[in-house]
Amino acid sequence: MFDTNLLSILCCPESRGALKLADDACLSAVNGAIAAGSLKNVAGEIISEKMDEALVSEDGKRLYPIREGIPVLLSDEAVSLPLGGV
Repeated sequence: MFDTNLLSILCCPESRGALKLADDACLSAVNGAIAAGSLKNVAGEIISEKMDEALVSEDGKRLYPIREGIPVLLSDEAVSLPLGGV
């Protein structure tokens, strides 16, 4: 589980803006795309692992996965948003 106290010190590596936890609707859309095999990260790699938590940039353009409670704030690991209206 991600420690939300870290949100005050973390920022998007691209925009340098704040990050927020992805809401249930966003995670549902992302996991639907993962299940369909159509979700790729910025580096072009297909994402196959379901996301239970993620962070979204304040401008809503990028989603960063959280794996085992650790946010993966690498530009290539990000997912571009919106996904079909997320």
